[in-house]
Amino acid sequence: MDRIDETERKAKVNRLNRIAGQVRGVAQMIEDGRYCIDVLNQLAAAKSALVKVESEVLKDHAATCVAEAIASGDEAQQRKKFAELIDLMEKRRR
Repeated sequence: MDRIDETERKAKVNRLNRIAGQVRGVAQMIEDGRYCIDVLNQLAAAKSALVKVESEVLKDHAATCVAEAIASGDEAQQRKKFAELIDLMEKRRR
């Protein structure tokens, strides 16, 4: 992840900060006893925003870490990066 552009890194951090604010807002909604559907809609929006950031980080990983392992020709590194991706996918299925 060290190899991604500083502008992209800042954009991800800014997006995550907005999501954190959104989650704090949902907590406040629950404390205020707001209508359940309104809370669920806000939770769905926060979840969707997190999925988008996750997708961007995964793309960065493929474009940098995985690509470098492939370019290196180091089979052990290639296997390691592939195993990391498989482990991640398996965790997501649970």
